[in-house]
Amino acid sequence: MDRHDNFQFILLFGFVLSLAGVLLGQGTPDTILVVNGRTTGAAVRQIDGRFYVDIETLAQITNGVFTVEPNRIVLTIPGSDSRAALSAAPSQATQGLSRDFAKAAIAELAEMREWRGAIGTMITYGLAVSGTWAQEYQARVEEGLKQAAEAASTEADRNALQLLRNESGKLAGWASVVFAERRALNAARTVDPNALQNDAALAKITSCGRFLNAMLVSGDFADDSSCH
Repeated sequence: MDRHDNFQFILLFGFVLSLAGVLLGQGTPDTILVVNGRTTGAAVRQIDGRFYVDIETLAQITNGVFTVEPNRIVLTIPGSDSRAALSAAPSQATQGLSRDFAKAAIAELAEMREWRGAIGTMITYGLAVSGTWAQEYQARVEEGLKQAAEAASTEADRNALQLLRNESGKLAGWASVVFAERRALNAARTVDPNALQNDAALAKITSCGRFLNAMLVSGDFADDSSCH
């Protein structure tokens, strides 16, 4: 075998070793996540020296709720007191807000925020809107409310659902007023740069939305005057 053949053989052998290393690396089992001494079964992947876990799995492990919005993913994890209460009193948790309802209701609140934000942008920049645009937002909110109603299974769920319906109704009413004023070219709404800051109806809607989000995350039903 001449020197050229020797070189080809060494090169081929080195390539085989490199390929074997890659395959072995790919076949390395995932690391298992353990939370508070409990094995979760969630696979943890290491990429470039950092560890990653699926966000939906993380939400399930921590009794949290996550929603996917157009420009962000929102993960809400209850405080340690809430998690301890749920673990210590499962019968009480059964009578509280169910997980499925809370998830659907938080997703519905996200739809409402998006609708409210779109109207606020329209007011701030004096944008023109079509009836179809408004109907699409309202249809999505109504569909989300329907899904929350289907997920309601406890008395607390049904009580919270009524507050959610109140919020949806107030938002729809506010949106109708805004569109009517724009069609009438009401300068108080279409020109005033402080229209949003001075809008009492919007302030109440925003306050109720924040209260509902905190209540849903806590897992326990509560009431607030801003939602009535």
